[in-house]
Amino acid sequence: MKSKAIRIDRNGGPEELKLVEVDVGEPGPGEIRVRHHAVGLNFIDTYQRSGLYKLPLPLQLGMEAAGEVEAVGEGVSHLKRGDRVAYASQPPGAYCELRVMPARCVCRLPDAIDFETGAAMMLKGLTAQYLLKKTLPAEGLQPGDHILFHAAAGGVGLIACQWAKALGLQLIGTAGSDAKCKLALEHGAAHCINYSTGNFAEQVKEITGGKGVKVVYDSVGKDTWQGSMDCLRPLGLLAVFGNGSGPVPPIDMGLLAKGSFYMTRPTLFTHLATRESTQAMANDLFEVVGSGAVHIPIAQRYALEDVQQAHRDLEARKTTGCTILTL
Repeated sequence: MKSKAIRIDRNGGPEELKLVEVDVGEPGPGEIRVRHHAVGLNFIDTYQRSGLYKLPLPLQLGMEAAGEVEAVGEGVSHLKRGDRVAYASQPPGAYCELRVMPARCVCRLPDAIDFETGAAMMLKGLTAQYLLKKTLPAEGLQPGDHILFHAAAGGVGLIACQWAKALGLQLIGTAGSDAKCKLALEHGAAHCINYSTGNFAEQVKEITGGKGVKVVYDSVGKDTWQGSMDCLRPLGLLAVFGNGSGPVPPIDMGLLAKGSFYMTRPTLFTHLATRESTQAMANDLFEVVGSGAVHIPIAQRYALEDVQQAHRDLEARKTTGCTILTL
């Protein structure tokens, strides 16, 4: 059977994203065939397109989607034909109508969560989950603690703002405009700093009475990591989980001695390495969304055919919250 899909034949800008027709066969052992209802757009997609993250070419992009299981391969026991599902999964390939893929990272979607929400929330929501629940400073996090979260008005950021508030944490966000700061505050940030108009490290120290924060969650990378380290209290943790401005350059480990700091470069797919860990994390996400404590803000929708413009808007920082491709 045939499926529309978005593929790149070489690395480069959004113009390399091509709409093609591909053949989709039957699932093999450990695989399913899923028909997508909506597809999530993420910043990691731009890294893979540009070549910052090197992957074999030609490459079908896309890391998350939601849809319906059409066929199940041998050895798959947790899913059946007709199940509503959502996933964040490797290898890439979600920018399409129909695909055969590994079943391991695919989870049943609760009936109370619609397909568009499911497609928008898996990669970003599971990222917020492993950051706030698993990527913790040496002294842990307790209600009332301050944390710093860069790009607080983005897809991961707006989920993290709400989830942190539900956990009783005082999330200090950063964003690139007053409008984006307002959005972060509306979603539960205790404070939000417009980093385009001032020194965010100085403002964090003011907010925390000079103490600093226990942990900084930094998806911006090159432009912010030094300032992020300046925000830490002794024994604090800098978790760089993205490269929005480019990768962090090699650093002098002596910088960590300033406060016996910790630094890590975590990835979602390390945490999704097993079927059991994937399901446990997804259950936590489904629960917090189902309870209403976290709302998944879908601020942009593009047709699959308009994916080039979607990538341009994402890289130009024109988007907020979550973005999906519709089918």
